Amino acid sequence: MKKDNIHQRLRKGIAMLLACSSLLLAVPASAAGAFNDPLNAFNDGRFYKSDGWGNGDDFGVFWKANNVEFNNGIMALRLDKSNCPSGCEGKPYASGEYATNDNTYGYGRVEARMKVAKGTGLVTSLFTYYDRDPDPDVDRNDEIDIEILGKDTTKLETNYYTNGVGEHSTVIDLGFDASLDFHTYAFEWSPTSIKWYVDGKLVHTENGSRGELPSHPGHIMVNFWAGANDAAKYWTEDFVYPGSPVRAYYDYIKYTPAP
Repeated sequence: MKKDNIHQRLRKGIAMLLACSSLLLAVPASAAGAFNDPLNAFNDGRFYKSDGWGNGDDFGVFWKANNVEFNNGIMALRLDKSNCPSGCEGKPYASGEYATNDNTYGYGRVEARMKVAKGTGLVTSLFTYYDRDPDPDVDRNDEIDIEILGKDTTKLETNYYTNGVGEHSTVIDLGFDASLDFHTYAFEWSPTSIKWYVDGKLVHTENGSRGELPSHPGHIMVNFWAGANDAAKYWTEDFVYPGSPVRAYYDYIKYTPAP
């Protein structure tokens, strides 16, 4: 599937910063503990702001730390045209990405309260990421995804990757427009399943029948971007800048380890 091939190439920049860790137990000793970050301000003890690179040809954005904003207890990831493309290594837009730094997180529940961005071509996300191979040209990632496309903000897309293999995408009808208000999105990951929740309601389960489940603790990440090239052609559709910045909003990010 074209979309899955795109995903395997998207996060080359991330691989250069994330530390590798190995799975030792059901809840690995290397995995970090619970947190609930209200996103009132930049927490550099837990997170970093991606700054000064892009993720590949299928991302139409260049990550800039200044595009991660904190105001009145809400974090916004801002997509704009500030100094782009000349100041964005040829990318047409700048945007924000926020991720846990050295810590990785194992089996448990990952949750965020979000208000997504509406607009064809846009992607608002919450996901975990672990790279089995530090070579940025080798796709061997473990990943669990929540993504909402701006072209239809009444749908949520779930997915997971194990050793770089995807093809597990499922589209969920939310029953509401996710761009109009904040809602809670989560997934619970165990050795035998991944369960996705919206506002506390179970909406999808994967049990490994479609392919091996991820097993490595990963970094918890959120980003906001516009598709380009194959991503736009086969998945997000083309983004047309509306003339002013576009934002995706996050109220909190929370992690609860499995018992």
